[in-house]
Amino acid sequence: MSIFKFKQFEVDQTGCAMKINTDGVLIGAIVNHHAPKNILDIGTGTGVIALMLAQRFPDANIHAVEIDGQAAETAGRNFQSSVFSERLNINHIAIEQYNHNEKFDLIVSNPPFFVNDLKNEEIRKGIARHAYEDFFSLLVEKSNSLLADGGLIWLILPIKQADEVIALASQYDLSLAERIHIHSDQTKATFRQVICLKKGKAVLKENDFYIYESLKEHTAAYKELLKDFFLAF
Repeated sequence: MSIFKFKQFEVDQTGCAMKINTDGVLIGAIVNHHAPKNILDIGTGTGVIALMLAQRFPDANIHAVEIDGQAAETAGRNFQSSVFSERLNINHIAIEQYNHNEKFDLIVSNPPFFVNDLKNEEIRKGIARHAYEDFFSLLVEKSNSLLADGGLIWLILPIKQADEVIALASQYDLSLAERIHIHSDQTKATFRQVICLKKGKAVLKENDFYIYESLKEHTAAYKELLKDFFLAF
């Protein structure tokens, strides 16, 4: 299905190596900030996270970067066809080359995370899924330089990569403010972590989040989280 319909917008996934997935919608809905004015979505893909953030934060301008040309083009069309088009901007560029004249209050990413793993045979999907060796170092360094004082960086990652990013963040004035352990259900171990890094000092909050109550039945927490977006809830 190339068109994914949400309550307030539609996402055409044509030309995007990585389609809409659980990681993306989770972080788009979980991200928290009291009142961001400038938001950056790194590796926007279809643009779904940027669109969710535009819906959630009506006073914010959202800038999105995407290294893949076809995906950037698709995201741009999705932005233009949405009711939030005036507040959404797409940039076809690698994050390490991106600059902006204002600092960001909020930076969000569902980044590629398979570092040095077997590369996917489909090259464009490989770009979307696989990070080169120093990717996370560059991501943290660049995000830190683009972030306003007191600003937040939210990422969704497997545990190993989340630990790596937290260690890298300690080299800068970035504190771990929140860590959410994502489980498929109550019987399963954590398979993703949503982490929030704050520019400045922070008191850590830590929680668990479960997607399924039972086979094919989502938890009340998952439904509550996504009720403003999914037609099914």
